[in-house]
Amino acid sequence: MSTLAIHPSILSCDFARLAEELDRIRTAEAAHVDVMDNHFVPNLTLGLPVVEAIRAVSPVPLDLHLMIEEVDRWGPRYAEIGAQSVTFHVEASRDPRTLCRDIRSAGASPAMALKPGTPFADHADLLSEVDMVLVMTVEPGFGGQAFMADQLEKVREVRRAVGAAGLELAIQVDGGVSAETIASCAEAGADVFVAGSAVYGTQDPAAAVQELRALAEEARRG
Repeated sequence: MSTLAIHPSILSCDFARLAEELDRIRTAEAAHVDVMDNHFVPNLTLGLPVVEAIRAVSPVPLDLHLMIEEVDRWGPRYAEIGAQSVTFHVEASRDPRTLCRDIRSAGASPAMALKPGTPFADHADLLSEVDMVLVMTVEPGFGGQAFMADQLEKVREVRRAVGAAGLELAIQVDGGVSAETIASCAEAGADVFVAGSAVYGTQDPAAAVQELRALAEEARRG
């Protein structure tokens, strides 16, 4: 992936002013939307009808992160409503290869996510099926957690595998990404950065997006 991308997590926005909050991140490449079912993770957020409504008003594409048990069933449905990318957890899918193909057939880019305790090597054979690998840098379920720096070695591992396979894949990091941690993520090989409070916790989310991108670009050049 040639350019670096910031995907603000709307989990940190004001849901009572959702359309306005989405408009405040026009400078981002996409909006990161967390879908949680209170089964795969101990939190409940939103589902298909709300995501469809978000899609209708968002000025930027949607990057969906499905933290749900029935991902094989619902993943393609989220692709059908116009998401740019649909990320599923390998820990939840019974048939990830078929799921990837179903998501792609439904019009979205498939991506796989790995929880901190999940080894990448066990799922490296899926690289040829996905357009992005999400390395979680916190335990999935809640925003505002502390960044897990030990996960950067997994980012490096994925980057090496992608290079060795001669593939063009994005590597995304999600969890605790901020002005203090984004440089180390970029240096490790990540090129898509999910940031929640680091964007929506500021007075000017659009400017925060640009600042984070600049920090990542500087780190990558270095």
